[in-house]
Amino acid sequence: MKRTTAFILCLVAGVLATLTSCKSKYELLLQSNDVPAKYENAFELYNSGKYKKAAAMFESLSMLTQGLPQDDTVRYYWAMSNYKYQDFITAEANFNSFIEFYPRSPFSMEARFLKLDCMYRSTYRYELDQTPTRLALVAISEYLVEYPNTDRRPACEAMSAELTQRLDNKEFENARLYYKMEDYIAAKTAFKNILKDNSTNSHREEILFYTAKSSYKYAQLSVPAKQKERYMEFLDEYYNFVSELPQSSFRSELDVLYNRAQMALGNHDQVIDKKTLRQEEQREKLREKSMDQKALVNETVLDQQKKEARQAKKAAKKASKETTK
Repeated sequence: MKRTTAFILCLVAGVLATLTSCKSKYELLLQSNDVPAKYENAFELYNSGKYKKAAAMFESLSMLTQGLPQDDTVRYYWAMSNYKYQDFITAEANFNSFIEFYPRSPFSMEARFLKLDCMYRSTYRYELDQTPTRLALVAISEYLVEYPNTDRRPACEAMSAELTQRLDNKEFENARLYYKMEDYIAAKTAFKNILKDNSTNSHREEILFYTAKSSYKYAQLSVPAKQKERYMEFLDEYYNFVSELPQSSFRSELDVLYNRAQMALGNHDQVIDKKTLRQEEQREKLREKSMDQKALVNETVLDQQKKEARQAKKAAKKASKETTK
């Protein structure tokens, strides 16, 4: 029994020794408490571009350097290693922690900018949630207030412009979705709210255009008793558009709608260009005729398909009867 126990102990010791010998120098150093060796190795890994391993080494080292003079360096390069191998979420958290612990460090200003860069890189395209975009814009604004003469200003302004454009796109496309769904009163309200909250939206021209167009569509589809009032509202939107953007490429389309609205209101003398209106009406009639022709062709094809289906059904019944006989 004693021999068996001794044999097992020897076997376990041998296995442990084998496993230990299989560990790489990096793994052994990662688990050690040798601060100078780990510090040197962490920078060797960082300088050779092995950022993921460097991050793990700096993280392990940070637990040993608390209260030591090199702690701010270790924490900064831990965040830098995360940043270099594009783990921006972890990098942002580590830069933020570094700034809180060492606000007066020589690395502080750079850490603040890189934190912004991480926030910027972690934002989503405009179709998705824009909460990270808004947080990044606030952080960029605060950074420029704190460091007004920074040489990073052009980069910050470029990030801010891109993120602002993303928010503008989000607002515009959300409102236009109502228009595409033919909910014109909701579309008009949504477009107006955009400019109420953000008058400098980069889509301002299109927003004013769709506001007027939504107003016209809403009037056009209204019951006769409400049409006059709503066509008058469209005219207000039209005048608002042309007074601000008289040379807009959308002007001609709104002029046509203006003419139609005046005709609907009985104000024939207010029509801008009767020739243009007649041409537009002719084009509208041609479009309607084309749609009628397409509908007729589709109906003819459908009738033919039904006829062939009936004939096939009769043939199947006849074949079934003959089989039964």
